[in-house]
Amino acid sequence: MRIVVIGGGASGMMAAITAAERGAEVTLLEPNERLGKKLNITGKGRCNLTNDADRDAFFAAVPRNGRFLYSSLARFGPRDAMAFFESLGVPLKTERGRRVFPVSDRAFDVSAALERRLKALRMKIVRDRAVTVEASERAATEEGNAATAENAVTGVKGERGTYPADAVILATGGVSYPATGSTGEGHRIAQELGHTITPLRGSLVPLCERGNRCKRMQGLTLRNVGLTVWEDEKKIHSGFGELLFTHFGVSGPLILSASAHMRRFDACRYRLEIDLKPALDSDALDKRLLSDFRKYANSDFANALNDLLPRKLIPVIIEDSGIAPDVKAHDLTRIQRRELLRLLKAFPIDIAGTRPVTEAVVTSGGVDVAEVSPKTMESKLVRGLYFAGEILDVDAYTGGYNLQIAWSTGYAAGLAAASQEKRNV
Repeated sequence: MRIVVIGGGASGMMAAITAAERGAEVTLLEPNERLGKKLNITGKGRCNLTNDADRDAFFAAVPRNGRFLYSSLARFGPRDAMAFFESLGVPLKTERGRRVFPVSDRAFDVSAALERRLKALRMKIVRDRAVTVEASERAATEEGNAATAENAVTGVKGERGTYPADAVILATGGVSYPATGSTGEGHRIAQELGHTITPLRGSLVPLCERGNRCKRMQGLTLRNVGLTVWEDEKKIHSGFGELLFTHFGVSGPLILSASAHMRRFDACRYRLEIDLKPALDSDALDKRLLSDFRKYANSDFANALNDLLPRKLIPVIIEDSGIAPDVKAHDLTRIQRRELLRLLKAFPIDIAGTRPVTEAVVTSGGVDVAEVSPKTMESKLVRGLYFAGEILDVDAYTGGYNLQIAWSTGYAAGLAAASQEKRNV
């Protein structure tokens, strides 16, 4: 089997290795000088390459078309990915939240191991950008039926050459981080072949506020805080961790995870509520406030908060509370203290939308999975055309899940493309 893999990222390299190990003649097309360019920046350069979650926990972390992945994850799941990378000489470790990293904390070690395996398999790696996937009608005979005609791939036309193929695997990624090569070209190619591309948007992406309260706190990082996301008046997500105030709104790990739940900006309003003191319940926090106000009894209210809150946050909290900043701490009423307590446990930020998809960690949307076989990743419209990774309309939360999807779908596509069995899709 002559197979052309378009895209030298995580899913493309996995697909190419899987197909070549089964005897296929593989050509890998990648315009970048280095393979795995986006892979090398994942996990802040540490590469959170999978999540060692059980089946139910894994699918709970895939809000978009999780059922489509049942077969591919059953065949090549997190434990399989871990065994695969350790067989390539990449020792692994598991951290909080079952997130799996290389022991070295270097993403480059993961991409380098994949590249070594590609070279060991004597694969043809061509620095070229695919322009079109060529397909033509071919006779197809189903058992017991008369011959019919179907579209089937015949090769790939690139900027520098043409590559004949019995199968083509599109693994070009989404449209996030375009500097790494994810420019949406794969979606265009798939669409030209008749596939539906669902709307592309950012997932795991920073959020823009309504107003300018966050801008006043720009650069402030809050660690170990709680977060609740409200869609209209419905609570849809809660989390715990770290966030950062920016000139446009909020970012950081806690926010990126929350953004994956916020998908209906065209129809709903979203609000974040930050629990600034999650370790203390309301009664305990009230006692803390009383203690601080006794300590600073003769000080202005603004100064009485210095032990409790970061300096950049204090003016915003005071403004929201409606309490005059120069009122003495000993003059604060019980009602005023209750209002302050409410703010500390549910500091609100109204969200206008997300940052551009180009700033997202992953792309939500892509090739409609209803047009793809979940077992083989083969197109239901064009025989011999396969998809892998972020080009598909599947995405998950942060924590190693999206890279596991790349490994699983890449493995499924490479395995099926290398097989010469006749498959019904």
